[in-house]
Amino acid sequence: MFALTLCNQCVRRQPRWSRSSSPGEQKVVVVSAMGSHPSSPLKVTDLLLNMVDKASRQDQAFLLDLAALQEKHVETAKQLLGDGKPLNDFVSKLLDDIANLKAMLHAMSIAGMATEAFSDFVVGHGELWCAQLFAATVRNLQTECEFMDTRDVLVVTPTADGNAVDLDYDMSNLRLDRWAQKYGAPEVIVATGFIAKNPQGYVTTLKRNGSDYSATIMGALFQSAQITIWTDVDGVYSADPRKVYEAVCLKSLSYHEAWELSYFGANVLHPRTTLPAMKYNIPITIRNFFNQTAPGTSIKDTSAEMQRAGAHLVKGFATIDGVALINVEGTGMVGVPGTASTIFSTVRDANINVIMISQASSEHSICFAVKQIDGDRAIKCLRDRFAGSIRNGRISHVEKIDDCCIMAAVGQQMASRKGVAATMFSALAKANINIRSIAQGCSEYNITVLIDGKNSVRALRAVHGRFYLATLPLAVGIVGPGLIGSTLLTQLDQQLQELKDEFDIDVRVLGIASSSHMMLSDTALNLGTWKEDFERDAQPADLAHFADHLAKNYVPNSVIIDLTASDVPPSNYMEWMQKGIHIITANKKLNSGALEQYNAIRQVQRDSYIHYFYEATVGAGLPVIATLKHLVDTGDKILKVEGVFSGTLSYIFNSFREGTSFSDIVKEAKASGYTEPDPRDDLAGMDVARKVTILARECGMMVELADVPVHSLVPAPLREVATAAEFLAELPKYDDEMVQLLREAEAADECLRYVGVVDCQAGGGSVELKRYPKTHPFAQLSGSDNIISFTTQRYKSHPLIVRGPGAGAEVTAGGVFSDLLRLAAYLGAPS
Repeated sequence: MFALTLCNQCVRRQPRWSRSSSPGEQKVVVVSAMGSHPSSPLKVTDLLLNMVDKASRQDQAFLLDLAALQEKHVETAKQLLGDGKPLNDFVSKLLDDIANLKAMLHAMSIAGMATEAFSDFVVGHGELWCAQLFAATVRNLQTECEFMDTRDVLVVTPTADGNAVDLDYDMSNLRLDRWAQKYGAPEVIVATGFIAKNPQGYVTTLKRNGSDYSATIMGALFQSAQITIWTDVDGVYSADPRKVYEAVCLKSLSYHEAWELSYFGANVLHPRTTLPAMKYNIPITIRNFFNQTAPGTSIKDTSAEMQRAGAHLVKGFATIDGVALINVEGTGMVGVPGTASTIFSTVRDANINVIMISQASSEHSICFAVKQIDGDRAIKCLRDRFAGSIRNGRISHVEKIDDCCIMAAVGQQMASRKGVAATMFSALAKANINIRSIAQGCSEYNITVLIDGKNSVRALRAVHGRFYLATLPLAVGIVGPGLIGSTLLTQLDQQLQELKDEFDIDVRVLGIASSSHMMLSDTALNLGTWKEDFERDAQPADLAHFADHLAKNYVPNSVIIDLTASDVPPSNYMEWMQKGIHIITANKKLNSGALEQYNAIRQVQRDSYIHYFYEATVGAGLPVIATLKHLVDTGDKILKVEGVFSGTLSYIFNSFREGTSFSDIVKEAKASGYTEPDPRDDLAGMDVARKVTILARECGMMVELADVPVHSLVPAPLREVATAAEFLAELPKYDDEMVQLLREAEAADECLRYVGVVDCQAGGGSVELKRYPKTHPFAQLSGSDNIISFTTQRYKSHPLIVRGPGAGAEVTAGGVFSDLLRLAAYLGAPS
């Protein structure tokens, strides 16, 4: 198999030789060395480099590698050329080269070293053999073809850092003319990639990944009409598709955009590939050899098109991993000419490349990024150079931050488009990713940020999704698939398509966990069959693994919804939030639990862009928390919050009238499904106490649950009985006490209501059975409705009332669903 990195249809616009056929039919094909394939896993260039290394270490195993290379090329030649003279000619030349390489490698082994010139000579044979074989194959197809050894044409000079080369256009053009005089103008020219000569005439290379560069160099020398680079992907993508699954293949890029993306890590192009094409304004097309129906990506001068379009979008995102941030800081740097020059000349003298620079306008600090492997050397040379300034305090810090990542957004003139930078930074912030440094050039081709390396992929997905996806993807994990959880999953299943079509929200449930089992998906669970799938496919529950699955998934925004009444999930909230996972809960345990833990969670929420929503902890689907927050945030002063917070107790006291017994009403409520399996859980008032504690904390009162006095409706002698059935059997003995309270209230034209009270003026809360006039709003309740009254500075004479169903699976799931939509709006979905 050939690994071709090719300049196709290179038509010299003003050919320096004449020929009978049309110039438009001439092609120049630049080939690299053969790569790997399942049927032939050896990658030629890697094997040649390994041979040089082994020879220099006097490891005779290079002979085995040389034999493997010979076998690979002979077998490929047999498949392409068949038996006959072309095969014999190629194999004869190959064996001559193998003999020469063996002699040279033996010499390296004897010397125990390899010079760069010798190494380049050896490594370039992969291209030579591939081009010779390809030329022979083209001739076998009865097409006029000539092999070009580009060492006879290209003259290059190494750059100062030795990592690249510059083409000598004048000398290379002169040598190309000489080649043309000797070989004429064949229909097809097959040229070697990667190899050239230096001005002294020694064999050299264009460095690794140089075959693409060779292709555009040849295109420039031939002044071709078109350059096509054939590779194994459909074109240049908006982001690395191995990291961002929603990355799209770009139809077109400008030269500058392509250069920026390649510099920042896009694998399709070498950073210098576009430069020769830019010199002569030659369009480059990236095509997939294995998918020739794909149109590919066109790289050309797009300025005129962009002016006509009138809009300049971000084209792509790329990252450079393995980076260290160097920070030089000190008050003595302010206003001192030459400080920056001294810093960077010191780094240059240490042969360290600076990838990114950021400087505060006050000149108090200068920070720059280098490769991680160069970080320690950079710190040492700077501390040595500024030793005196450090001693006298003019420079206070020369520090290094390891394991960083540079991420760039690339687009022509995008900086002149309002909101691009803001959108990018907002996407990172909402993914809970901190930016350590920012750089943006006035050329307007990129906005670059430096972040922690561990956030590289998540950052890439977050910003790409914000700019490229029509919908906001949201990964959801549900803990507690009981009655409320099942109801929420049904509601989501019914609304998924509408959320995507109407509100641009793409909800993907990636996990469901009960107390004992869990089910995970990398894409999305089928909400129509989740119960059957859970029964069949669930694995043992592991909440740490559950959270990691959401945090590390390719969807940048994730949320866990806690629909349990257990203490276990809330104990994990802090860890989940630190992993970048948002929390939505109907579980009251944390917000009414230990004050220290509650304050810690709220501090994390304030210090980050991780959201924590808990509307359903107080009023199920009623906007109780939202109303209170609105009042507080708009500057109103809360005086009292009072309400019937229990749907169970609301039903009981709405039904408790003269002629009925309290115990019968409790039994009726249990039979109707209003109470917990053990009605004492409702009658004890602790559920209401938790809601009072939550609301008191929302009002700014730092109270513990134990600080709230609770009037329990469970008679003291029945609090310790073993079962709910025993409790219900004994409860009628205490009916007289409740009937007496009811009669006293009726005599005063009042009613009984079991309420929770947050008294901000008194600084406390309470849960008690109170009497209210029958004209009071609390007396107007029916069924299991809840009602909450907010008395504030603005609503003093006529309290603000929120009333409606405060219990039940449908309304509670609806409240959680509402929080999910609110989270999506915060994360960027249309509100």
